[in-house]
Amino acid sequence: MIIIDVFKLYVDRWDFFFRLLLQHIGITLIAVSIITVLGLTTGIIMTRNKILANVVLTVTNFMYTIPSIALFGMLVTITGIGNKSAITALIIYGLLPIVRSTYVGIKEVDPQIIESAVGMGTTRNQLLFKVELPLALPIIMSGFRTMVVMTIALGGIASFIGAGGLGVAIYRGITTYFPEMIIAGSLMVALLAILTDWLLQKVEKQLRKRFLGEKEKGEQTYV
Repeated sequence: MIIIDVFKLYVDRWDFFFRLLLQHIGITLIAVSIITVLGLTTGIIMTRNKILANVVLTVTNFMYTIPSIALFGMLVTITGIGNKSAITALIIYGLLPIVRSTYVGIKEVDPQIIESAVGMGTTRNQLLFKVELPLALPIIMSGFRTMVVMTIALGGIASFIGAGGLGVAIYRGITTYFPEMIIAGSLMVALLAILTDWLLQKVEKQLRKRFLGEKEKGEQTYV
């Protein structure tokens, strides 16, 4: 059976797959870090300027429609073959979820809460960091989860432009017609994405519980 052959491949080539896994995590962490900083900053600025918000959302939506392979190919002519092009492409694709969730999360904060905070003498920075962002954090976290999982998945095709990561196993399996290698690489990408999403889901639940007062099923509040 092919599944048995895949697990044998993991055992025989564990050092190869472990090295690719570390590379994949490294590329993902770099991309996610940059996306988070750019996305949060852009989303916050957008809440202060409606025209800018419309422009940014239009541009990011348009970039999102470009096929990933096509974008990778275009970037090769600009930034060359390797991790630089891969990380740039991952950043472009990952911006939309975090930008949109930050913008929507802040805009949906109850106006009465903002009015009360302003009435108490809260400065603009205090309003942002002590009221708006904490209340918007669960929504932002939801967008962050989507972005991280998408970045991990897209990283699987980064090897097509000479980048490292688990996509190397997939690409090698395709070019040498080695189905077990393709499945082994794809399975590890999927498992990494699923595990990361599960961990982030736990974090999101805690944020919703802390900032929105949401209770888990079966949980009761006693007075």
